[in-house]
Amino acid sequence: MRCPYCSSEDTQVKDSRGAEDGAAIRRRRQCQSCGQRFTTFERVQLRELNVIKRSGRRVRFDREKLMRSVSMALQKRPMDRDRVEHMISSIVRRLESEGDVEVKSKHIGKLVMEALANLDQVAYVRYASVYRDFNETKDFAEFIAEEKLGE
Repeated sequence: MRCPYCSSEDTQVKDSRGAEDGAAIRRRRQCQSCGQRFTTFERVQLRELNVIKRSGRRVRFDREKLMRSVSMALQKRPMDRDRVEHMISSIVRRLESEGDVEVKSKHIGKLVMEALANLDQVAYVRYASVYRDFNETKDFAEFIAEEKLGE
């Protein structure tokens, strides 16, 4: 594993443990060149997924990009990181187990919306504002009324 600080390939595993309910292995590593420590995760990947964007362009699925978009929706919300990791892992496992190697971005967004609706209502609305491309405050009000949030 290459060190993210100095790019040396001389790193040593200091600690390993299960993560994400056994779906991943978390490894603490130390670079032998610069001495910095960093964490890596090892996950099972059933298949390589490609995302078909709205424009028709195809890109490789990026779990970290999914995590960043969910983290933005959850910004400043009282949320346990393990719950978020578990949610992301379950979405990825579902995508991989569906059998298709190409997945529409709209489908991924739908899965994230379903998961966020059960996790945090504010993050759900935030994510929806980007996913559904809200342009005005009335779009928020209509979405909240449509979804019957807060009842």
